[in-house]
Amino acid sequence: MNNINHIAIIMDGNGRYAKEKGLLRTFGHKKGVENVRKIALFSNKKGIKVLTLYAFSTENWKRPLEEVNYIMSLPKFFFDSYLKELMENNIKVMMIGDINKIPEEAKNIFLEAIEKTKNNTGMILNFALNYGSRQEIVKAIKNYCQDVIDGRENNLSEEEFNNYLDTKDLPEVDILIRTSGEQRISNFLLYQISYSELIFTNVHWPDFNEEEFDKCLHEYQNRHRRYGGI
Repeated sequence: MNNINHIAIIMDGNGRYAKEKGLLRTFGHKKGVENVRKIALFSNKKGIKVLTLYAFSTENWKRPLEEVNYIMSLPKFFFDSYLKELMENNIKVMMIGDINKIPEEAKNIFLEAIEKTKNNTGMILNFALNYGSRQEIVKAIKNYCQDVIDGRENNLSEEEFNNYLDTKDLPEVDILIRTSGEQRISNFLLYQISYSELIFTNVHWPDFNEEEFDKCLHEYQNRHRRYGGI
């Protein structure tokens, strides 16, 4: 049986979910945030160690300003509504991405949630916010080069390079799930998913419930991970 330490999800389809119901995209985003709670609690119950969610990419700033502003208001809704429940379930909040470029209120809300949950020892709920994998890798290379300039030995290995990534303290990604039918990676954890199992589902993120999640876990357990071997 394959162990599952780290699951990453591209939470796609909020807008399509709303459109199919004849509603505004903001409705879909709110339903998507509500589903984060459901899937996080279910993952914790399943014994998953890390759940990384692609909440907002570096490319998402291209969306209409009204939509971006609404999305940036959702951390307050999420943590005001569910932080107590996360604490009760011993879930630790983390974030990867450039937090300094998000609005001040959203930034402070995330920092507060991270601080309040820092001593929790259960599942890590890791939000990728203002995150882009190419940007992360370039930043890691710059930081490594600076260390070499500052006199650090120039003997970089894969293991050492991992220490320059945002995910340095997290286990390797076992499964990458993308909802809503698209079959691409969209600049998400490009280095970290080298040997991850990829699962694509047609279900929109707001409809991605515990049963659909279990189907993905079952599919993963029926795959044979070779890591380049036979």
